[in-house]
Amino acid sequence: MKVVDSKQINSVNFTGGKSKRIIVKSNNMGFGLCETHVKKGGPYHWHYKNHLEACYCVSGIGFLTNLSNDMNYKITEGVTYILDKNDDHLFEAITDVVLISVFNPPLNGDETHDKDGNYIINE
Repeated sequence: MKVVDSKQINSVNFTGGKSKRIIVKSNNMGFGLCETHVKKGGPYHWHYKNHLEACYCVSGIGFLTNLSNDMNYKITEGVTYILDKNDDHLFEAITDVVLISVFNPPLNGDETHDKDGNYIINE
């Protein structure tokens, strides 16, 4: 058993904000868990080619755009979006947004976005 206090985890800066990597690959859980803070602004381009991600919005207002079909979704408190096809997307934060993000496979914990909005797997 492990107990993790997110207040004791350093944040990693990424395109559009910062993320506390709460559960990472070294925890051997088969998934990763992050507390993600997206700063007001954007749109930010993200495209996780190596990871699937689901995000639960804890607070704030944002808009998600699926770049494969130009569909737009309003993201508000209580809304979850699921990137189950390595979806290329934009996220625009109308206010600061806090998300709980789940990744599969889990992140190592130090990844940042590359020029394509992707997290590269660091072995």
